[in-house]
Order: sequence, then C-alpha cells, then structure tokens
Amino acid sequence: MINGPDEIFFERKGKIERAEGCSFTSEDDLIAAVNAIAGSIGRRINNEEPRLDARLKDGSRIHAVIPPCSLKGTTVAIRKFTQSKITMKDYIKLGAISPDAANFLEICMFLGKNILVSGGTGSGKTTLLSLLCTRIPKGYRLIVIEDAAELVVDYEHVVRFETRMADEQGRYEVSMRDLLKSALRLRPDRIIVGEVRGSEGMELIQAMNTGHKGSMGTIHANSPNDALVRLEALAMGSDAKISEKALQYSIAGAIDMIIQISRLSDGSRRILSIAEVRGLDKDYNYVVAPIFEMGNLVRGTEGKLTGELRASGEIPSFMHEIEDNKIPFPRAKFFAKKS
Repeated sequence: MINGPDEIFFERKGKIERAEGCSFTSEDDLIAAVNAIAGSIGRRINNEEPRLDARLKDGSRIHAVIPPCSLKGTTVAIRKFTQSKITMKDYIKLGAISPDAANFLEICMFLGKNILVSGGTGSGKTTLLSLLCTRIPKGYRLIVIEDAAELVVDYEHVVRFETRMADEQGRYEVSMRDLLKSALRLRPDRIIVGEVRGSEGMELIQAMNTGHKGSMGTIHANSPNDALVRLEALAMGSDAKISEKALQYSIAGAIDMIIQISRLSDGSRRILSIAEVRGLDKDYNYVVAPIFEMGNLVRGTEGKLTGELRASGEIPSFMHEIEDNKIPFPRAKFFAKKS
C-alpha cells in the first residue's frame, strides 16, 4: 500500500506495518512507476482517467488513484493472492474453526448445501471458499466464476471463468453476470462465485433454486442476517421482473447455510458463526439459526484472542439427511459440552 512517495505499508499476518526506509524519491518517480505498470498490461492512467484497476500478469490486482483525485499524492494498493493450499487440519490448528464445526461443514459439502461465506475485506473469505472446494465429493462438474482468479481449486472436473474489464472506449466488457448466464448453459453441477457484488446475485439465486445444489459464493457483510439483506439488495439491481416478497422467498429457499468469518483485532481470521437459513417469519424477516457460534473471546498476555466455536444447541433442519446417510455425527454434537 503506497500513500504518496514517502509512505509505504504492507500487511503481514493480518497486521498493517510501515516499510521503514522505503520510499520513492519523488511523486514524479512514483507516477512513472505506475505508468510503467499500466503500460505493461495495455492500460493507461492520466488526467482524463485518473484511476487504474487491473490484474497484473502474476495474478495480483492493482488499484491506483493519481492527483488531483488523490490529495496526498499517488495512492496504490497491490493485492497479492497466495497459491498455497490450506487443509482443514491446518485451519483447525490455526484456531479458525473447531473440530466439530469442521466436520459439520464437511457434512454440508457432502449433502450439497448451498453456502454463502460472509465477511469483511481481508477476513479470509476466499481462503475459506478454496478450502470448502477441497471437500466437494468426486464426480461433479464445477464452474468457478471470479473477478480475479484467486481461488485455489484442486478438483478433477472444473471449468474456470474470469471477468474482463472494458477497454478504454468502454467496449468488450464481460461481467460476472454474463459469465453466470453462460455457466448455466454449460451443464454445471455446482457453481462457485468468487464474490457476489452486483446484479449477478439474481442469477446465482436462480441457479441455487433450480437444482444446482452445493453452489457457493462470498459476500461482504457483517452478520448472517446482513448477508441475506445485502444479497437481496444486489439482486434487486437486476432487470428481472420480480416482486420484493417473491425475491425474499427465493433467497430464503436458495441459501441453506451462511458462514460468518472475520479478521479480529489481533490479526487472526476466525469463523464466528455457522448458521442455517430457515425461511421467513410472518413479517418477511429472514429466520437464521446459529448452529455453531463463537463464545467469548479472551485476550491473552501476548495480545492473542482465544475462544472456541461451539455448538449452539440448535439441531439443523436436515438432521434426518445426516442420519439417513449414516454419517457418524450424532445429535449430541449440536449441544455445547459443559465446562
């Protein structure tokens, strides 16, 4: 992260640190560097178009804003995506999830539950979605759609799509919604959307409601309820002629589970809630029941937060599916152990 020629920061282990002793000699040198990057990928940034949003050749994403829009000098953020693979054992070891909650998510993947991963920027949504993809049973055709190819999907039968930004004349854009429409015509079993951020939410809802079980996506929201309301607002931006109540029923029927993840004040990324969507109440509010939720977080002597994702006492409505498939996960697992 560059805030003018004299301030350079980076993120390490969830914490932002200043790069001491690093700077550009002048604003002109910084702008020259940004122009060189833009030129290497066939883009331009100038007074007429003072913003650059692009993907670099190594897959990283760059966003830059130059003066006069940026008052402190040229501002740049480069987001590098890790290609390292994380396993569920690693996730448990990091304290991001409890063993029982991890087993429950594996059951949800096996049963083909539609899942929405909710969280803020940098909370670890993409890492979690990549991890969930590794738990998909064999024999399915996956179609993955992203703005920037960052998901690590190690699967036998997978098709990957990436959006394309418009050129300098505003032509040739291929949006997430365009690719979702194509995906639905390519015989997918499960559709994975890197991030729902626009009217493509309507296509994803329709896909989940028309037999594409086990589909997943991420969304920016601060709680499971907020995630559903935000998805509703995004879907309303489409040109589909559907009433508000009909859309709410569609969302309540499409999404089975919501996983809420957050980056905490100590820099760690933890799952705070795994909740089931149980329709609408009489006032057309979404009914969301936490199946696992984070207990009280306690700060240790070194500043690290400790806490465990525990069963809430709510039994999922699809418990009969778990039992019918003879999955060894008894009802007692959904009740927190007394300490």
